[in-house]
Amino acid sequence: MADPRIIDVQLDERTILWRSADVEQERRIAIYDLLEGNHFAPQRPQVDGYAGPYRLTLAVEEGRLALKIDREDRSHLETHVIALGRFKRPIRDYFAICDSYYQAIRAATPQQIETVDMARRAIHNEAAELLRERLDGKIGVDFDTARRLFTLLCVLHIRG
Repeated sequence: MADPRIIDVQLDERTILWRSADVEQERRIAIYDLLEGNHFAPQRPQVDGYAGPYRLTLAVEEGRLALKIDREDRSHLETHVIALGRFKRPIRDYFAICDSYYQAIRAATPQQIETVDMARRAIHNEAAELLRERLDGKIGVDFDTARRLFTLLCVLHIRG
């Protein structure tokens, strides 16, 4: 029986040098939300018909995102690697707007916070669509799953 979802997600901690409390909170929320509801379906059929659930490890290696996919029993299934060149600007823009958002929360009016939050969501949504495009033909993901994976991709890019 197919069960195309992620039941566990790990980040390669070797690639993360530093996280603020705000970023750590975003990471926890993204992982929690991802595990609560996601659609994640590798497109390559397995010889034994295995179709989920999956354990996922994300890592950034030499400018590429590695998605290591394991079976529920932790045996390795496959790894997909995608180039991240097209994500440099969305990641940079997302970091900048998040900084503005966190500053606004501390000192701005509710209307100013809403404006910055709308801009933050727009950048996040565009990046999620780009991630879905890059995974097309490799892994089927829904929009919400792509949004949460992009958040985790950003966490992997923090360099301190």
